[in-house]
Amino acid sequence: MGRRVTRQEFLLMSAGAGAGFVLAGCGGAPEDNPAVQQQAGAGSGEEYKGPKVDLSFWNGFTGGDGPYMRKLVEEFSSQHDNINVTMNTVVWASYYQKVPAAVSSGEGPDVGIMHIDTVATNAARAVILPLDDVAKALKLKESDFVPVVWNAGIYEGKRYGIPLDVHPFGDFYNKDVMKKGGLDPNEPPETKDDFMGALEQLKSEGVQGFWVPTVPPGSTWLFEAMLWQYGGDLYNEDVTKAAWNSDAGVDALTWLIDLIKNGYSPENVGDGADLVAFQNGNNAFYWSGIWNINPLRAAGVNYGAVPLPQIGSQKATWANSHNFVIMNKRGQDPNKIAASKVFINWISTHSAEWAKAGQVPARNSVRESSTFQDLEFQSNLAEQLPYVRFPPSVPGIGDVQLTALDPAVNEALLLKKDPKTALDESASQANQLLKENRQKYQA
Repeated sequence: MGRRVTRQEFLLMSAGAGAGFVLAGCGGAPEDNPAVQQQAGAGSGEEYKGPKVDLSFWNGFTGGDGPYMRKLVEEFSSQHDNINVTMNTVVWASYYQKVPAAVSSGEGPDVGIMHIDTVATNAARAVILPLDDVAKALKLKESDFVPVVWNAGIYEGKRYGIPLDVHPFGDFYNKDVMKKGGLDPNEPPETKDDFMGALEQLKSEGVQGFWVPTVPPGSTWLFEAMLWQYGGDLYNEDVTKAAWNSDAGVDALTWLIDLIKNGYSPENVGDGADLVAFQNGNNAFYWSGIWNINPLRAAGVNYGAVPLPQIGSQKATWANSHNFVIMNKRGQDPNKIAASKVFINWISTHSAEWAKAGQVPARNSVRESSTFQDLEFQSNLAEQLPYVRFPPSVPGIGDVQLTALDPAVNEALLLKKDPKTALDESASQANQLLKENRQKYQA
């Protein structure tokens, strides 16, 4: 992520992931691509002995995370005489619109990064290649990763993503505000009782301790985290029906609304207002993504970062993941596939350096390294990996969330609709969209 996604960018990013479905042939069906046919003999991933190749690597790391990845890319190229990697960054919103068109024309990147909730859509559109042979060549398996992260890259029984990292939600707490409000700045709340007690104490000192965001995507991600904590889920098992209007969903959304109604949060917290308030010392707790670690440090905030408190019946948090993908370019060179394996493997094994950008490495061995363990906030938030949750790997799922769930959560948090009505209406709309997507993507 790298920086906070603006509302406009999020709208474009979500729409772009499923837009232009007519491009679904990109480089032709993956099984027709000669690069796929020759993957098995295209190198082990440990070294590349073929002719010199130039790899184009695209991603959306335009924020503070960009320099960290660029440094890794430059170091890789300096160590590999026959592989030169050129990195091109495009804001995520534009990235998901530009990549399919570029791949379709035979241009664009050889290797890219995609968020895990966009992989299935781009796999269904044949924008990206299956990577089972890549994973096999690199000797990667589920036990090398947290299972939910590894399995999220699979669509219709084939792997399309190699996970680089996980970026979960966490609890950022302002130590100065906690101390001013009569709380121990070294004891952030871990349970619902702890959290509500802290908010009540802050309220008695005139501080609204937790500003509930009302604008997507932050508001939706927060609702999803609470939905999972209350024991619910977004969809039924085969993702044919929305399930967020369950009792768990209503309870989760009601809890958030009650924070507003009871004065622990202002009403109508606008886009980014919760972050600004946290930086300015106007609230004590800011629940958001791990990518905020460096920006908050740069802003001079005296803060800590720990897992979300357990509000519901179980621990859970929202997360996403950056995955490596290889493009289904027309006329893709098998030598580039072989070189891409080496590049992906090298970056993955050096991802402790990437973690410094505000990420949790997906690879178990990297998280166990002293380099990563020395990153206090990143290692704190990595404790949530056993219970991080993602949206399902289904084509067009981003459009469903954008069109149906986002407005429902927004209207409920703005106190315009009661939670049950908002979630019921949006679930009905989502069910129709899911049906249309199954036809659209022939799933």
